[in-house]
Parts: sequence; C-alpha cells; structure tokens
Amino acid sequence: MDRRELAVFLRSRRERIAPADVGLPAGRRRRTPGLRREEAARLAFISTEYYTRLEQGRAPRPSREVLAGLARALRLSDAERNHLHHLAGEPPAPPPGPPREVRQSVLDLLHRLPQAAAFVTSATFEVIAWNDLAAALMEDFSAVSRRDRNLVRRAFLGPHLMYGVSDASEFARHSVGRLRAAAARYPDDPEMAALIADLLAGSAEFARLWASHDVGGARTLCKTFRHPLVGPVTVNCDVLDITDRDQQVVIYTATPGSPSEEALRLLSVIGTQRMTAER
Repeated sequence: MDRRELAVFLRSRRERIAPADVGLPAGRRRRTPGLRREEAARLAFISTEYYTRLEQGRAPRPSREVLAGLARALRLSDAERNHLHHLAGEPPAPPPGPPREVRQSVLDLLHRLPQAAAFVTSATFEVIAWNDLAAALMEDFSAVSRRDRNLVRRAFLGPHLMYGVSDASEFARHSVGRLRAAAARYPDDPEMAALIADLLAGSAEFARLWASHDVGGARTLCKTFRHPLVGPVTVNCDVLDITDRDQQVVIYTATPGSPSEEALRLLSVIGTQRMTAER
C-alpha cells in the first residue's frame, strides 16, 4: 500500500468534483475546492475520521468494499478505479463477465458509417450494438432476444442459417477458439458457462471443436451474404478491437462501383421494413 500516493490521489479526485455534480448545494461559505472531506466520506458510506486519515496517509489498508465506495463517490473512471486499487495494495478483481456497455463514441462511429454495415460484439459474440445497414443486411437485432443475438449460438444451434453467409463454417471454427479464450478470462461468469453448456449439449460439431482446445483463429477478410431481397452481397470484413471493453467492431464494406455496393445502397433505402423473408 502506497499511503502517500493514495492520499494525494484521493485529494485530487475529491477536489475536482463540484458539489452540484453529486446533488449538493455549493453554499456561500465554501472554501474547499470540490467536495469537503465529510461529503466525500458520506457519499462513500465511511466515517469522516477514516476518510481524513486516508488523505493524511495514516489509515490502514482499505477493504475492497471501501474502495468500491470511494470509486463510486469520487466518480472514478475504469482506469482511475484500477489505479486506486493498486495504490491501496488490493489489485482489482477481474470483471465477472464480458462488458456489454458500449462507449458512446463507438455508438457514434457506427452511425457515421452510413455506407457500411457495422456492429459491435461482446467477448461471447453477442451483438450489442449495430447500425441500420447492419440490421438490413443481417436482421433487425432489436426485434430478437439477447439469446438470439448471439452469433456463435446462431452458428451452431440455429434457428436459421447464418444469414446465408459464405463463410459460416469458417466462422464457426474461429468462434470456438475465441470463445475458449474468453471463457478463461471470465471463469466465474454464469452466462458464459450457460452458453458453453448449451452449445456442448446441442451441437456435436461444437463439442468436437471444443475438445480440440484450440484458441484464437484466422479471420475471413471477404465474405458473401445471400440476401433474400437483393441477392448476393460480397463485402470486405474489417474488425477493430476495443481492448479495454473486450469488444470488437465489425465493419462490412463493398468494393466501390461493384454490384454489391449498389445492393448495400438499396438496402439502406429498404431498411428493415420488408425483412420478412426466411433468413
């Protein structure tokens, strides 16, 4: 535990928060920048005496519960929360499951790509964000349950084929290796365990690939969708890793001037309004 650095860090985080940020009146006689110590302590659900000793570098090592309260009270970012834990000599516990919240900047990116079908997947291959063209090319993800938005579940258990895509078998092999690596990162996640159990029970092919213990896998850089309304759509596939969230942005684009580009342009007009055909 680095008491001196912890004290300085807590004080710097406290002084940057305006009382109004946490619903407190500023008052006319306030001399302290940001929150007072007693206010920070109250928000963290600890005593003012203990919080004061922390900022003076005289307190014993705080528990994980106290650190969680401090992180919440001081509105720490993920990086700041991890730094707080390391200063206190309590390395942060790994998240119980893959993060599903998508940063606003990434959501904005999806919608700034009107000529590309783009979506975000979690470490378990659940589609957790998408733009309109991705919904038109693949399916209206907003109309299906979380369970049915999982691409690896769709690849092995259905209920329908993988959007008529040309690399379905390659994707299946690739997804098993990535899912095994993700399972090692989140060993205590019940959703991860339930997904793997369902796949093992419902697909002999998944069970065979899972038994190989391969991890990772090559990505397909080009694929063709057999769309029920506009026919074949060949796209280039690029994947951007969002490492701090363990997520991926998948971007499908067509070669400029190609029939597939025209098909995507038509899909952007059609949208999901007529997506009633069997996929």
